[in-house]
Amino acid sequence: MKYIRKAPAKINLAIDVLSKRPDGYHEVSLIMQSVSLWDVIELKTINENKIIVTANSELVPEGTQNIVYKAAELIKNRYNIKSGVKIEIEKNIPVAAGLGGGSTDAAATIVLLGKAWKLGMSRTEILDIAESLGSDIPFCLKGGTALAEGLGEKITPLKPMPDCFILLAKPDINISTKKVYEGLDINKIEKRPDIAGMMEAIDKGELEKLAEKFCNVLENVTIKICPLIFKIKQKLIEYGALGSAMSGSGPTVFGIFNDQKKAYYAYDGMKSLVGEVLLVKPL
Repeated sequence: MKYIRKAPAKINLAIDVLSKRPDGYHEVSLIMQSVSLWDVIELKTINENKIIVTANSELVPEGTQNIVYKAAELIKNRYNIKSGVKIEIEKNIPVAAGLGGGSTDAAATIVLLGKAWKLGMSRTEILDIAESLGSDIPFCLKGGTALAEGLGEKITPLKPMPDCFILLAKPDINISTKKVYEGLDINKIEKRPDIAGMMEAIDKGELEKLAEKFCNVLENVTIKICPLIFKIKQKLIEYGALGSAMSGSGPTVFGIFNDQKKAYYAYDGMKSLVGEVLLVKPL
């Protein structure tokens, strides 16, 4: 029997990095949003006692380097499963793009394995597995619109983001999240996001007020690696975006539009500037 689940991408409407802990991890405050771009995870159990992960993209890591493999291995060992599993990833979310592709694939895999192996995992067990694999995975389990705190694992659901068109523009470069965080000097952050103000705008359904407050402190580091990010942000505003910011540690930049014609015009125009342009909606 096959088990299939969509794994939606995410963008970060805001990223604030509050402090660096002694263990090297960072305390953050994020507003996260699922979007209508997804990978598809297809899973089936096999009699052989092994884990097989395949993907339709050569950019997806293989074997133990793949977070989907790690998720399956962790669950298999934790619950002493003697059978194996074959997992196929239909990859549509750009890799290493700041869109949570690996995290959302892992979240889908956790849910599917619970069903396939009939584990009857509690919500607490599922979250514990998710948190041990990556800080974005707890959000990806539920999706929608949410505040994420702590290391990103403390999730507070928010009202849905106001309806709009979201243009994603990814420069042809892959960015290491680890290197971006290592390059961030918290003491030199000049502008931080107004998280409370953004949450209020979401609560009231005020898209323009929300968009004007988009802010990602990691841009300070990533723009030095990829200056094109700044130009993309400027161009999206010129095309009529209400607001624009980088998602995650980059390099993908998003712009929010409340006008469909402007969104499609920007979509056509941005193709000459970056290799990958996608037009999506909030989920």
